[in-house]
Amino acid sequence: MARKSYQEKLAELREDILYMSEVVMERLRMGLDALEQKDEHLAQEVIEGDSEVNQMYLELEQDCIELLALQQPVASDLRFIAASFKIITDLERIGDLAVNLGEYTLESEQDLFPDVDVQAMGEMTLEMVEDAMAAYDTENTDQCREIATRDDDLDEFAERASEIVVRDLIERELDSPDEVERILQDVSRLLLTVRDLERVGDHAVNIAARTLYMVENDDELIY
Repeated sequence: MARKSYQEKLAELREDILYMSEVVMERLRMGLDALEQKDEHLAQEVIEGDSEVNQMYLELEQDCIELLALQQPVASDLRFIAASFKIITDLERIGDLAVNLGEYTLESEQDLFPDVDVQAMGEMTLEMVEDAMAAYDTENTDQCREIATRDDDLDEFAERASEIVVRDLIERELDSPDEVERILQDVSRLLLTVRDLERVGDHAVNIAARTLYMVENDDELIY
C-alpha cells in the first residue's frame, strides 16, 4: 500500500473517532437531561442507543487492527493507532455510563438531596470529555495536562456530594421502616450517579493521557 493512502486511512480513523465521541457526548447529555427532567422516554432512548455506540466501537477496533496489519507503521503512526484504540475503549465505557443514567432515571421517583448538584457535575465531565477529544484532534499537549488537573476538582466535587448525603442522613428523622428503605434506595442511586460521573472524568483523563503519549511519547499521565 502506498504511504499516502496509508496516511489517508489514519486521518479517516481520527475523523471516525471524533464522530464517535460526538455521539457518546450526546448520549451523556441526554442521560443528564433525562435524570433532571425525570423523562422516561428520553431515558429509554439513551438505553436503546447503546447498541449504536457498541457497533461503532467494534468497527473502529477492526479499523485499528487492519491499520496495524497493512504495513509496519513508523513509531509515530504506531503510537497514534495504539492511542486511538485505547481512546475508543474509553468512549465506549462513557457510553455505558450514560446508559446507567438512563436506568437511574427509570428507577427514581423524586430528588431528596437537592443540595447535590448532579447537573453541575455532569457539565464538568462533559467539558472534560469535549476538551480531551479536542486535544486529540489538534494534538494539544498543554490541554492534555490541564484536563488532568481539572480531574482533581471533579474528585473534590464528588467527595463534597458524598458528605452532603451522609450529613443529611444523620440529620433526617425517619418515621417507618418503609421510609428508611426508600431513602436508602434513593441514596444508593444518587451515590452511584456521582460515582459514574466521576468515572466519566477519569475516562476523559485517560483520553488526554493517551493523546499526550501519542504526540510526545510521554506516559506521565498514564496510570
